[in-house]
Amino acid sequence: MLLTVAFAPLPVEELRPELLAAHPLWRFTGTDEPDETRVVPVMAARVADLEGTLVGTQVRLADGSSVWALLGNLHPDDARRTQHVLALSVHTGQSWFHLARYHDVDADRHGPRALAAVLGRAVDQVFPIAYDVRSLTTGAGPALAGAILAEPMERLSRAQIISLAVPRRPE
Repeated sequence: MLLTVAFAPLPVEELRPELLAAHPLWRFTGTDEPDETRVVPVMAARVADLEGTLVGTQVRLADGSSVWALLGNLHPDDARRTQHVLALSVHTGQSWFHLARYHDVDADRHGPRALAAVLGRAVDQVFPIAYDVRSLTTGAGPALAGAILAEPMERLSRAQIISLAVPRRPE
């Protein structure tokens, strides 16, 4: 017998590790009512496409410890794109810390140093942060497992970041 559980859309901020352990894949509802942060679980154990999907998983910090995280903007076949636009939120025990990347406006306040401080560790104890979501997809690709560095090996211009974040569709 197949058991299905109905979920009302939740604000992404309400996701907790216990819920992610049971349902690691979440998709945005695609509506702005009541706001655009509402998500619903993906009931499949594995998906082929991560577009619009948040992945709840444990990530490994440089010191070997694990923390729960939400990953977004994973592009399985494009490691470079993923490296620059990957979204990472780390559960601190009470709430989510959203890591700002070097190109984000709030990078000074919510960048790698701030994440390390919130976790009570030095930057080199936190970064690189290793992730592996291969078990949650039916596809393959170099960006399904990787590391988030405190400082990228390559810095892109604003125009380059925008072109990665919003790729042109073939006409």
